[in-house]
Amino acid sequence: MSIWTSGPVAAILRAMSHWPLTREDIARPAYRSLAQGIAAAIDSGSLRPGDRLPPHRDLAWQLRVSVQTVSRAYEELIRADLISGEVGRGSFVKSGPRETVEVPWFRAPVDRPPLDLSMMTPVRLPQIDEAWRDSLMRVAAHVPAPVMHSFRPRQTMSLYGGMAAAWLARCGLMVPAQRVLVTNGTTPAMFIALMSVAGPGDEIATESSTCHTLKPAAQHLHLRLRGIPGDDRGMCPEALMAAAHASGGRMKAVFLLPGGAGPFARIMDRERREALAQAATKAGLIILENDATGPVARRRPPPVSTFAPDRSLYFTGLSKCLSPGLRLGFLATPEMLTERVLNRHMSMAWMATPLMAEIATDWMANGTADLLMAGQRTELTLRNRLAHRMLEGQSEGGPNGLHRWLPLPAGTDEQALVTRALDSGVALAPGSGFAVTDRAPAVRLCLGGTTYRELEQALGIVKAILPAK
Repeated sequence: MSIWTSGPVAAILRAMSHWPLTREDIARPAYRSLAQGIAAAIDSGSLRPGDRLPPHRDLAWQLRVSVQTVSRAYEELIRADLISGEVGRGSFVKSGPRETVEVPWFRAPVDRPPLDLSMMTPVRLPQIDEAWRDSLMRVAAHVPAPVMHSFRPRQTMSLYGGMAAAWLARCGLMVPAQRVLVTNGTTPAMFIALMSVAGPGDEIATESSTCHTLKPAAQHLHLRLRGIPGDDRGMCPEALMAAAHASGGRMKAVFLLPGGAGPFARIMDRERREALAQAATKAGLIILENDATGPVARRRPPPVSTFAPDRSLYFTGLSKCLSPGLRLGFLATPEMLTERVLNRHMSMAWMATPLMAEIATDWMANGTADLLMAGQRTELTLRNRLAHRMLEGQSEGGPNGLHRWLPLPAGTDEQALVTRALDSGVALAPGSGFAVTDRAPAVRLCLGGTTYRELEQALGIVKAILPAK
């Protein structure tokens, strides 16, 4: 099901299931409704790659709309990279995106698993295994009935609004429990946020390199990403406003990673956060703030969302902070978007898995979450110091971050270096996996997926194969 929703829901649903469209499928604004209908037909397979769309005048006559309406709809679809217009031949459905999402981390099968620095994960503390065992025993003895029997999202998840709001308070965001949506992780929360603020052909501003999951999500939703120039403090507010103005209204939101989870491992300072919130407000953009690592870093500035609470969607989760298996995310919404966000979530996932929320509630109530967080900070501090020392200051990152960014000399063959590292037993994430407009060679070094001794060994291998400056 495509998420190109604006206009009457009935018309959209009819357009999902058939081709050709009829006059009854068209709602105001007609050009957007037509574009949505064609996109839905492509998504459902009613229109296939290579199919020729009707000429402008023929479709206008069939649907009793103007030729200008058809032309504008086709232009939207061309911008969304769904169709192509060929002079003298007509308009054709383009080949769809590859079904396999390219990920920047290592996943090929090998006889001997490498020292994996490619996947961003928290450190595997011994306390995590113990926490899971103890919590599962406690929860098994007192499982609330809605966890086992309820199909009602509001009834079930109302049990966990307070827990979610308490975690967001740890992240520096104070929000009422009724405006926090509990999801099955940060990526689903991001997907829902995108669905709630933009439609096909719309633009989302982001940094020149961003989280790898944003790119396939945007492609699936037929959104366009616009990389915004930045400096060593993050995205430049002036550049954001200029790009929004140049988009002619197509830019709907700005996607930010200010808390250290982005590829550059940068924690944005308070002044830049406030300036970006002001720029987004002036440009009429919604702020999508991805804070995947939450409160792992100490003494962080307030979230960007606190400076523009009425136009911000903030999301975070527990899998990067406490345990990869704790797939739970929290999406804080402004009042004007709360109902829309809830509807999008129900259409995509219905509700988060209650058992995960029950375990998270247990961990927060008995202090386990704080104990694990403290352990992560201590271990990550040691690992960041090790990486900084062994790589002689060439890598970038915060004192408690889960990864570091290693720029490579200009002209370095990034993929060749990654391959050489893998041949030497170390898996790295190439910078190209995160790039929107940034093409400078780099690799991401994740610090949590190995033991301390293995990390030291892996960093020694990386250092040995780095090209000379």
